[in-house]
Amino acid sequence: MLFLNNFYESMKIRQTNTAIEALTTAHAEKRSPQFMERVEDLANDNDLYVYLINNDGKTMAFQPYDEVSGAGHYYDQIETLDKYLAKSDKKSVMLRIKGIDNTKEVLSYASYLQRQGRISYSVYLFSPLWPVNSTMRILTFQMIYVTLIALLFAGLLSLYLSRRITRPIRLIARSAERLGAGEYGIVFKGGHYTEINNLADTLTQTSIELEKSAASQKDLVANVSHDLKTPLTMIKSYAEMIRDLSGDNPVKREQHLQVIIDETDRLNSLVNDLLTVSKMQSNKIELDIHEFNLTKAAQSIVNTFAIREEDGYHVNFSCPSEFYVSGDEDRIKQVISNLIGNAIKFCGEDRTVNVSLKRRGFNKVFFSVEDNGVGIAEDELEHVWERYYKASSNMVRTTEGSGLGLSICKEILVLHKAEYGVDSTLGKGTMFWFELNLTQIDETPVAPQFTLVDGSFTVIEDKKEEQDDE
Repeated sequence: MLFLNNFYESMKIRQTNTAIEALTTAHAEKRSPQFMERVEDLANDNDLYVYLINNDGKTMAFQPYDEVSGAGHYYDQIETLDKYLAKSDKKSVMLRIKGIDNTKEVLSYASYLQRQGRISYSVYLFSPLWPVNSTMRILTFQMIYVTLIALLFAGLLSLYLSRRITRPIRLIARSAERLGAGEYGIVFKGGHYTEINNLADTLTQTSIELEKSAASQKDLVANVSHDLKTPLTMIKSYAEMIRDLSGDNPVKREQHLQVIIDETDRLNSLVNDLLTVSKMQSNKIELDIHEFNLTKAAQSIVNTFAIREEDGYHVNFSCPSEFYVSGDEDRIKQVISNLIGNAIKFCGEDRTVNVSLKRRGFNKVFFSVEDNGVGIAEDELEHVWERYYKASSNMVRTTEGSGLGLSICKEILVLHKAEYGVDSTLGKGTMFWFELNLTQIDETPVAPQFTLVDGSFTVIEDKKEEQDDE
């Protein structure tokens, strides 16, 4: 309503200009009856007062239907328009003049219509620049009613939407309070909107992960407590035996002291493994990255397990070339040692472990450790890298290790950004593997590797075994 007058005024100006163009076009068609009809239609359709004066001084007036009250007033303004038109260098003038009651303005226009270079008509147009008062009052009341209805509808709609939106948020907030109080495994319920559903799903997943983390922490404390309790009990028992029984017997005293030393080494190894995992997960360990011979590193680790052959274990190593990679040599050796040691624990009745290095693709070296043991169930493969995880097929975790070997391997390989994994089939065996980026390769065949088996040497070269009695 505030801008209605300005809008109405601009509309009338555009209508007047359009009417003038239509008059000029109709006059150029040289058909006088149709021209007069056109002028009358323009006056009626656009609420215009139109006056035409020909060369003989004859005046023809056209006004809207039933709008004759202002005709005389507008006719009196023709003389004023003629004066402005005479002074103007243009063929037409447009002025704002006062209306009948001197309170409203009227848009007036004067021009000459020419034909064949001669003036045939002087044309004068008057267009009121105000809307009808009754129309204004009707529009005002309509706007008031529409505004009240719109406000009522908006209030009801906002109340409905606010409850619809905030209800699931309140439910999520209450569930979050329960989660904050330590109640895990909570399922968060969403609502009718995608964003709230995504939030609920994310919090539900967070709750599940927190529950897993809490369970993992409890298992870790229980396992560490169990592993610490056994050696501590042994140390205390043998210390008391030395004090009470074998203090004066050198042979027994040495045996008992050796047990104490061994159990202390177990405790030290367990604590070191826990510290290693903690530092790796907190990114406090810096790797010594350099190029090294992965083949020789693997061979050196395999050689350290030769002592296990006295117990009937066979560790076979095959590698066609010498591969050089970039990484932390000591940490990669630790991974290889842990994987081979883990394979020996669960290698099965044949007590054979196969270690191999080979090229894969253009710039990858593939390392694998394979045994023929009981294997691991498919749904448990992704968990074997977790701390203290015990696969169901393994029945009981051996007491020789700390239960952190594979977890340490995972953290080291992650720090190297290496691909790694495990493939296994129940009853047939398991293969642990990882890949490193190849920097260079020496195609010179690797020297034959010897493994002591039942009093004879097994020569392993290019994956073929030959017996050499000696």
